[in-house]
Amino acid sequence: MLSTRRSFLEASALLAATATLPGLVKAQATPAAKSTFVAPAPDHFLPVTDATAIDGYFAAETPPALRCRSGQVVKIDTVNLAGMPRTGLDEFVTKYKIPTDNAAVREMISIRRNVPPSGVRGHMMNGPIFIEEAEPGDILEVRVLAIEPRTPFGVNSGRPGGGGLPDLVQTPWTSVIWFDDAKKFAVFSDKIRIPLAPFFGVMGLCPAPGSGKLSSIPPYLNLAGNLDNRHLGIGSTLYLPVQTKGGLFQTGDGHTVQGNGEVSGTAIETSLAGTFQFIVHKGKPALLAPRAETATHHITHGLDPELVMAMRGALKEAIAFLGQHHGLSFNEGLSLCSNAVDLEITQVVNGTKGVHAMIPKNLFPASPYWFTS
Repeated sequence: MLSTRRSFLEASALLAATATLPGLVKAQATPAAKSTFVAPAPDHFLPVTDATAIDGYFAAETPPALRCRSGQVVKIDTVNLAGMPRTGLDEFVTKYKIPTDNAAVREMISIRRNVPPSGVRGHMMNGPIFIEEAEPGDILEVRVLAIEPRTPFGVNSGRPGGGGLPDLVQTPWTSVIWFDDAKKFAVFSDKIRIPLAPFFGVMGLCPAPGSGKLSSIPPYLNLAGNLDNRHLGIGSTLYLPVQTKGGLFQTGDGHTVQGNGEVSGTAIETSLAGTFQFIVHKGKPALLAPRAETATHHITHGLDPELVMAMRGALKEAIAFLGQHHGLSFNEGLSLCSNAVDLEITQVVNGTKGVHAMIPKNLFPASPYWFTS
């Protein structure tokens, strides 16, 4: 949602004419899964149940659903309830011929019926996961080892007042979009197929004790959460500043594919299973915002209700990264960003908007990375 006419006009101009910001370019998708990498067997598995599902918030007081140690691998099932109403659920299932013999669908229906509203608007997540060694001030490295769609369909929707064109959407819609049998493409229409590139819109940690229940709708500089960064798929790494003992990692909001911007307000929303490795780093310089990495890029994030300020944040973080890891001065870093770093609009629909900077790894001497493409 755009809070003011000024911010709406500003965001519309940025979306329609990206040349107004030097370096802000059309996104190029990070290759998802053409890889020889084989994920290791998980040390733990967290199913999603009525007891583990978290309706819409991050809070340090939420009891852990699972505990693991640094370096261990955890498989997590999630549900995405986008489009599934609390009232009229049976009618929704019948209308769209939702396959109730699918295990994830049965979990979705059970959780929608049995998990009461928390009073906090947000996503249905699973967790939290307590990482034994994690303490405030540490950095938690989250490696995304594998992602699998759990259902043969996803949901995309839009509504008046939402998305990137809130004043132009006249009627709400919900579309159930089916995948091909191999779950490689979304069948958008008879003539249009969209290659799937699944990722979790929400991956984040809980805040410090006493912070209350923080909605999962806006992303946070100190927690991440609803980044909606489509590059954070298989083979990506997310670096998060730890705010509370154990970190308390939660995830959800599965997307099988999304364009930068998420301009209808939603992606193709899908229940996903993810396999993650958690690694605690101690004694590292503090992170002011989430950072990420793929086989081809380093990624910094900027978050702010105003899109221009989010751009400034991503750019400042990119310059800071270049100074910290490659010894560049501020002016040198800004120059390199102007010539070789792409700024992309992450999303414009979560209240707090996002811009991320894509720093190509091929600018620097090669260094090993855990994911082989």
